Amino acid sequence: MKNINPTSTNAWKKLTEQRTTYKEFNLKQAFKKNPERADNLTLIQDDFYVDLSKNLYNEHIKDTLTQLAKECELDAAIQSYFYGDPINATEKREVLHTALRTPLHKADQRIKNYVQDALASKSQMFDYVNKVINGTQQTYNGKAFDTIVNIGIGGSDLGPVMVYNALEAYHNHLKLHFVSNVEGDHVEEVLKKINPETTLFVIVSKSFGTQETLTNAMTIRQWFQEKVSASAVGAHFVAVSSNVERAIDFGVEKDNIFPMFDWVGGRFSLWSTVGMSIALGIGTQNFQLLLDGAHDMDEHFKSSSFEKNIPVQLALLTIWYNNFMEAESEAIIPYTQYLQKLPSYLQQAIMESNGKSVDRNGNPVNYQTGNIVWGEPGTNSQHAFFQLIHQGTKLIPAHFIAFAKAKYNHPDHQQKLMANFFAQTEALMNGMTLKEVQQDLASSNMSSSEKALLEPFKVFEGNKPTTTLLIDELTPRSLGKLVAMYEHKIFVEGVIWNIYSYDQWGVQLGKLLADAILDDLKSKKFNAHDPSTQGLLKRYDSKLS
Repeated sequence: MKNINPTSTNAWKKLTEQRTTYKEFNLKQAFKKNPERADNLTLIQDDFYVDLSKNLYNEHIKDTLTQLAKECELDAAIQSYFYGDPINATEKREVLHTALRTPLHKADQRIKNYVQDALASKSQMFDYVNKVINGTQQTYNGKAFDTIVNIGIGGSDLGPVMVYNALEAYHNHLKLHFVSNVEGDHVEEVLKKINPETTLFVIVSKSFGTQETLTNAMTIRQWFQEKVSASAVGAHFVAVSSNVERAIDFGVEKDNIFPMFDWVGGRFSLWSTVGMSIALGIGTQNFQLLLDGAHDMDEHFKSSSFEKNIPVQLALLTIWYNNFMEAESEAIIPYTQYLQKLPSYLQQAIMESNGKSVDRNGNPVNYQTGNIVWGEPGTNSQHAFFQLIHQGTKLIPAHFIAFAKAKYNHPDHQQKLMANFFAQTEALMNGMTLKEVQQDLASSNMSSSEKALLEPFKVFEGNKPTTTLLIDELTPRSLGKLVAMYEHKIFVEGVIWNIYSYDQWGVQLGKLLADAILDDLKSKKFNAHDPSTQGLLKRYDSKLS
């Protein structure tokens, strides 16, 4: 990929000139001036209906943002992304999570070997998963497994737990638990809920040396040996790892070690053997549909014009708000409890990817990159942080995500849920004027002075930007499309910001210091640290005595 400083492009200069005008942009007036605004700023791709019209821009700004993508040579970058160029340059690796869901007959010759490796690992995983589900892969004493515990952290946890929760309506008879935090209390609370004699433990760690994962795995193995026996470990523990030797030393049988690939980053790996717990929980057919949906979005992203390209346009809106409208965060509001873990998943995917302050030339950037992602499901969030979005002083663009069709037949619930979904974006856009407040208070029994006192507090400025994603139904396939959509959005943002989205050196320093402090806690030598950390370490140590 070419290293193009976005601030040097003509489009960036135009957007800089235009941002002052658009800080005064009024959405209600924009709809009045252009009756076709909603149609012109809506993208449709099969079951995805993406309404961009309630954002603080118009077709002219959209065209200039699209020009920015072209000047940053996004089209060439997409080719590098899909066809195996080492775009994770600091680690000299390809970025090919898309190959994990590419059918062999659609694989370009340049990535055919990767696709074949992905299919071989999937076949191995599916064979094992199907045996566990149908009861032919059994416990040490010939029983069927009824419980799965996934042991991992970061991408080895967030993706699987998010998808498993999202597809709860597709769960089979197996019960899944997830252990991620190195906190011992977290482990104990999971162990209290399971029967060791019918539980399968899936350890997910590329190096088989991640501190949190290995610590949890060793604690769980010790507990298992005490409850069952050391000789049963091989039947109850499997590993998803690149380090076969370490996994075998731990006690995992060689045939129960499933490969991971260097060309897939952890936070984009749920489509691989890292998703074994997903497949165990929803079945291999549904897991395949998840992959198929992601591939559908891959094809849309790869082949659609930038003007009609959903991930491209979503990314450009983020850049518009982040770099020109001084917004620092983006709220993700799914109107379904099934997607309760989606904001957490996207926090890692987005902030670990694009939280960078050095460009691809190794120079400090002089513009904003990345953005803060947060959110909760609606309607719960309406009774929590929506007050800040409606009447606060911060500009917070928000993604509203909903599914037209519910999984179960409760029409009254669904109509009320969707009424709130539609009402919130309309309310955020329109607000409530002083005149409307006065009309609303006119019929109340309050005195004139009481009304006058209350009026300013009931005024809503409105003009708050939202993007609405209305999807037909939450299925494995549509979920795959949704997650892949955000993956490609991340990629586009990284290309335009001229940063490397697929390394994460920022997480390494804390790990190194944690190892050093662990040694100091054991030796009770704290002088190597700053006075604040020394004081904290001494206080902690005193409470252990």
